[in-house]
Amino acid sequence: MLSRIAEALFWIGRYIERAECTSRILDVHLQVLIEDPTIDREATCRSLLAAMGVRYDGEFDQAAVLRLLLHDRSSTASVVSAIEAARESARRSREVVSTEMWEAINTTFNQLSSGQLTRMRPADAFRLVRERSSMIASMADGTLSHDTGWQFLVLGRSIERVDMTARLVLSTTYSPGSASSWQTTLRACGAHHAFTRTYRAIESPRAAAEFLLLDRLFPRSIVFGLTQAAACLEVLDPRQRRLGFGGDAARIIGQARASLDVRSLSDLMSELPREMEALQLVCVEATDAVSKRYFEGAVAPEWLGGTQ
Repeated sequence: MLSRIAEALFWIGRYIERAECTSRILDVHLQVLIEDPTIDREATCRSLLAAMGVRYDGEFDQAAVLRLLLHDRSSTASVVSAIEAARESARRSREVVSTEMWEAINTTFNQLSSGQLTRMRPADAFRLVRERSSMIASMADGTLSHDTGWQFLVLGRSIERVDMTARLVLSTTYSPGSASSWQTTLRACGAHHAFTRTYRAIESPRAAAEFLLLDRLFPRSIVFGLTQAAACLEVLDPRQRRLGFGGDAARIIGQARASLDVRSLSDLMSELPREMEALQLVCVEATDAVSKRYFEGAVAPEWLGGTQ
């Protein structure tokens, strides 16, 4: 597969997942601000923007959070920016992106870039983003051949899920609310229902952390994301190996997965902020390794006066 197309599909997976996760985070964040009048709004907004990697020097309030993370096209952390980047990646790989998937991405971009989100109630805007992101992901899974290109898309999606879940868990460690803040994190990950079914009446910070970090069946847990990323990398490098890993990316992902498997939950909880920052670094290093191995030299062709 051309490195240009592989790179485009990888980033489509990441950007669509980023848009959906960001809308989930914002939805739960605003619900908390509304439901709890005693909460420190400025500190909560500040910790959320910090967890999302947004540098901001202005006033920390709900309006700033919505602008920077939802509808500001100049903010690289916003939902609109992610959808725009996904559309550009889809445009670069039109020869492999199905018509249905392209139409879903393009329609979503046109809706969001027209300023529709700013005219909607926040809850309706978040629901729209989640539904459109889920539709695009469903179109990818249902209309693309599950070949090498699809593996790159799922690889990007999996790495992004690990990164976003780590950011959410990290933001929870900033909050002094213990159990209530963990319940908020579960809801932001779409994990509250699955967690309740698994742990029944147990709703402790320890149980919530265990579920989001180590559960092998929930698709947004960190272990699940790392396992899926490792499976994609194995398919992309199908050669049978008696020793080692098939490239730096597989080694980085494998080490992170093994570290979570062999360490006790007590050890992880005692150093949770550092562990989540380390996982974010794992996502960065794995992405760099994938880029160096598969995407170097991936430049979109330009047609100038009939010549390439």
